[in-house]
Formats: sequence, structure tokens, C-alpha cells
Amino acid sequence: MAENRALIIGCGDIGRRLASLELAAGNGVVALARSEMAADRLIDYGMGVVSGDLDVPDSLQDLPSGAAVLYYLAPPPPVGAGDPRLDAFLAALSPDALPERLVYISTSGVYGDCQGAWVDEDWPVNPQTERARRRLSAEISLRAWGEDHGVPFVILRVPGIYGPGRLPVERIRQGIPVVCEEQSPYSNRIHADDLAQACFAAGRLGKPGGTYNVSDGRPTTMTDYFFQVADLLGLPRPPVITMQAAREALSPGMLSFLEESKRLDIRRMIEALQVTLRYPDLASGLAACLETSPVTYTRLGSFPAP
Repeated sequence: MAENRALIIGCGDIGRRLASLELAAGNGVVALARSEMAADRLIDYGMGVVSGDLDVPDSLQDLPSGAAVLYYLAPPPPVGAGDPRLDAFLAALSPDALPERLVYISTSGVYGDCQGAWVDEDWPVNPQTERARRRLSAEISLRAWGEDHGVPFVILRVPGIYGPGRLPVERIRQGIPVVCEEQSPYSNRIHADDLAQACFAAGRLGKPGGTYNVSDGRPTTMTDYFFQVADLLGLPRPPVITMQAAREALSPGMLSFLEESKRLDIRRMIEALQVTLRYPDLASGLAACLETSPVTYTRLGSFPAP
């Protein structure tokens, strides 16, 4: 592998945006693909491909060596206590395949419910959901592996991601209710392009062993987010209910987001990673979504993380 080549594990939407930044900088990019269809798609984006499936450890035998930076973007499995995918991947890296640096995307959910407080990276972790506990387990595993193998690593704690094709359009069209704004918790978001540039910056400027909150720094309520998306697309705003009614009407998954409230402090990202956000608030980010692709809003976007 060329000295300046990046390796991306979990090359979905964010990975492709990140790959574009690396390619624009003149660097080669290789991504892990678990199927021939995925490999063809990555090749079309100008990337090299290595075959392997994180859920099949024996398939991770031909990982390339010498990456200047390895971006690990793959999520843990949807069930379980830890992240066997990350564990299998790290175990598959032989001494001659170690990267010079590793950037890992985690979640701001590891902080748990902070009752609306401003939260920096020194805030104690207290994950409340199984998915957040899996992410914290992955962080712990990565720290131990990085220290044992002498590989500098950087952890990015990321909230809800939005962007073209990542808006909760179907949820709004279905008229699923939201909690009245005065009872709605704070939530944080980052535009997909800004997350990609934060990853790119972390691969160069992140302090070894460092943790960074990645967000636009302008938290609003979750209800405000849904209202702004509805207004942008000319859809009726969702009906409003109380938190008590929400506990009876909404799914456990949706309720889990309503039970946590925090506001992410991003000064470390801005100062240490020198990230200048393209979309520092929802108004600019949502407008850009519509300008970029006004006809792609057909999939169910991710429910925004706290």
C-alpha cells in the first residue's frame, strides 16, 4: 500500500464523503467490501477494494498494510454486549499491517442523560441504552489495543447525522407525533459533509488517544428538528403530544432518544482539529440538503441521536 493511502472500514455514505476528501488531497483510498456489488460501487467511486466481512472473521485475512490512516466507521452489531466486529478486525491486523493512525467513530450516547447540560469530552460516561453500551465497549477495546500495539488512535463522539437522503421524511409523512417543545429534550446534529471533514482532520491533527465531540454546536430540541424538516419540504408539521402520552404511543426505540438530553461542547474539535463547519446550524445544513438533491427524500432517515 502506498504510504499516503487511507483504509476505510465501513464505507457507506460517510465513508464515501471521506474518501472524496482523501482522493482530492491526492491520496489513494482502499475500502473493505463484503460483497461483489459493494466492491463494484466502491470502485466506481475511485477506490481500491479489499474483500472481507466483519461478521466472518476468517474472511479478514488479506488486509492491506501500511495505511497512513485507518478510518473505522462500521457500527457494532444491533444486539449483544460488545462489538465483536471491531474485535475481529483488530485481531486480524498483523504486525506488518498496522496503520500509522486509527480514527474511530463512536456516539455521543455514551454520555447518557445529562439533563440538558453542556457536555465536553471530560464529562463522565454513563450510557443508558444497549447501543451506547456497545459503543463504549468498543472504545475501551480500541484503547487497550492501541496502547498494546503502539498505534495512535482518535475517537470521535458523534450525535445524529443528517444530510441528503438522511432526513426523517417518512416519519413526518406518517404523522408520527412529537413531544411538545417545552418537554422535548435537547439533541445534537452534524451534517454528513461536516462529519466527513472532521474525520479527515482527525486523521491528521487528532491527539493520540484523544476524544472529540463532533457536532454543529447548535443543539435544539428534537421537536424543532422535525418541524424544520417538515417546513423545508412543505409537509405538515407532526402532531404534538405530551411526554406522558409519548410513553404510551411511541416505540421503545424512539422513546430511548427522548429520555436523554445534552448539549455537546465542540470547542476541542474547533480548536484542536481546526474544523471550520460548512453547516454550523440546521438552517444552513437543511437548505443545502434540498439544493443538493431535492428529489431523494424517500427513505426513512435515522432518528436523531441525543
